[in-house]
Amino acid sequence: MLTSRERVTLALNHQQPDRVPLDLGACGQTGMYVSTVYKLRQALGLDAPGTPVKVIEPYQMLGEIKLDLLDAVGGDVVGVGVLTTMFGYKNENWKPWTFHDGTPVLVPEHFNTEPEPNGDILMYAEGDRSFPPSAKMPAGGWYFDSIMRQPPIDEDNLRVEDNLEEFGPISGEDLAHLARESRRLYDTTDKAIMLTLPGAGFGDIAIVPGPSLKNPQGIRDIQEWYISTVSRRDHIHAIFERQCAIVLDNLPKIYEAVGDRVAAVWISGTDFGAQNGPFISPRTFRDLYLPFYRRVNDWIAEHTPWKRFIHSCGSVKALIPLFIEAGFDILNPVQTSAAHMDPATLKAEFGDRLVFWGGGVDTQHTLPFGTPDEVRQEVRERLEIFGRGGGFVFNPSHNVQALVPVENLLAMYDAVRDYGALMPR
Repeated sequence: MLTSRERVTLALNHQQPDRVPLDLGACGQTGMYVSTVYKLRQALGLDAPGTPVKVIEPYQMLGEIKLDLLDAVGGDVVGVGVLTTMFGYKNENWKPWTFHDGTPVLVPEHFNTEPEPNGDILMYAEGDRSFPPSAKMPAGGWYFDSIMRQPPIDEDNLRVEDNLEEFGPISGEDLAHLARESRRLYDTTDKAIMLTLPGAGFGDIAIVPGPSLKNPQGIRDIQEWYISTVSRRDHIHAIFERQCAIVLDNLPKIYEAVGDRVAAVWISGTDFGAQNGPFISPRTFRDLYLPFYRRVNDWIAEHTPWKRFIHSCGSVKALIPLFIEAGFDILNPVQTSAAHMDPATLKAEFGDRLVFWGGGVDTQHTLPFGTPDEVRQEVRERLEIFGRGGGFVFNPSHNVQALVPVENLLAMYDAVRDYGALMPR
């Protein structure tokens, strides 16, 4: 029987493993909502009732995936990343909080647990309430939305550095953390390790508003940013040029810290697809994004054994050849509910060049709203399509969301266990 690390390595190299490897929580797009983690842990008998779950990424309210849960569902991948959250504070000094649905959780010290009079939860960059809030969870809501804090734009005095404040040299503290955690996970588990690379998502719209910044400057409004990719193309290009230089300066330090212990590296979470097609043209991707991803991926390919991972939601089939040209090995989340994202077609056209990390079950319809039998059937079909010949790591099409029935979660993981050992034809 293969170890998890061996299993993932075979799949990433388009070879047939003993079973399809599974990921739960190795990065910010393959995890699970905190209240759903709580329900799953309770259903599996891993905790006594009322045992809280840590919120390890407050922006998306993702729950901690401990090794006991990972082993219980057959998971093969663990993740390492920098210390700070999307709001610029660290996951430390945990405090209890009860979510509005009754879920007991633990949140970092600087997570604001005091609702406004109307029930909204405001979040503050670095937990500093002397500055305006950077995000809001509406009363009764499940997620934080960034608050646009766009200063007036002076066209004659736009500065590239204003949109680079959240990027910079990686700290010695983060490097020590990456070295320590990657070594611990490599030595004490048999799991494959995914590294989340900081700062390499060019134009990541979750980062653009500056949720981690107390007083963001530059182009920070989402609509204004997307307009700027057309109307201020040279300025955005200059921002990416500088951002890319920062990433390339950080990469040797990060590789020195984690070495060959890492199997895959998460590079970008920039979304390029809507439900019915890409929201940029292939020409725009080639002109504005591809050159910078190519530089990052070329450095990684030349100096490391890491496989290179891109996350992009939606209908991106028209861009997949360009993702491959840019040097990516892995596509996530494989949103099969979007137009032109038929699993069999994707596998037939790109399965020899691209690893599909996700797409194991539809998270828009089947997983939240289907029956357990429908979940099992879809998982079986996806394993059959994507899993043949390797090149597939099972994960749903994006994070498992709030309110997903626990019966459907159990059906999903049972189906992976029952049908994941595909025999080569």
